[in-house]
Amino acid sequence: MWRRRTRKSRNIRNKRFNVWRSRISWYGLPLLGLVIGTWATLRFSLLAPEPPANPENICEIFREHTVWYDYARASEEKWGTPIATQLAFVYYESSFRSHARPPRTRLWGLIPWKRPTTAYGYAQALDPAWGEYLVANDASWRTVRTDMQYALDFVGWYNHLSNRELGIPFSAPRQLYLAYHEGRGGYARRSFEQKPAIQSLARRVQNRAFRYDNQLKQCEAEFQCWRWYQFWPFCKADD
Repeated sequence: MWRRRTRKSRNIRNKRFNVWRSRISWYGLPLLGLVIGTWATLRFSLLAPEPPANPENICEIFREHTVWYDYARASEEKWGTPIATQLAFVYYESSFRSHARPPRTRLWGLIPWKRPTTAYGYAQALDPAWGEYLVANDASWRTVRTDMQYALDFVGWYNHLSNRELGIPFSAPRQLYLAYHEGRGGYARRSFEQKPAIQSLARRVQNRAFRYDNQLKQCEAEFQCWRWYQFWPFCKADD
């Protein structure tokens, strides 16, 4: 009798265990996915920096997001594109919105449909170009288009290739942007000559880059001396 009760109790426990294991299989994994998805949303979207309040002045941009200066300076030192040109690119590509995407097209003029391109993030990098960048730089999983550090590094890297392969000087923001927008192959074929809107946009990028550069000359020392261990006159804009 005692053995039968023990066996019966064991069978009940096994059934309960199997029920819970089944529930975990059906509900646990989706719940885990939901938790991970929520974390990713908080990490990469809700916690992303707000666009600068005054994007017309590069000094105000860096005063609001000081670390962006460090990212842009590092990209300039690594790849050659001036800080002002990098920020002018981001201004016209995404308006400093970390998760910017092209608006969806409309099916029958009503239903939201596919996006026209895979452009994404601060630099509006397309999937193929971004994939090439990741491979070329042996990037980790943390390298994402929604992070300004990597967006500016991407801009610098792309312009470095345009300089090396097409001979475009880093002091020519208009030509660099045409190659950036049309692709190096399109630039070589001069595809932009049939696109007056793109030519106009490239001129605006150049004008902003020059304006940003003039502004930066007046305030760059602030961002080179903002850490507690850095102070003027040992930390100057021309260091």
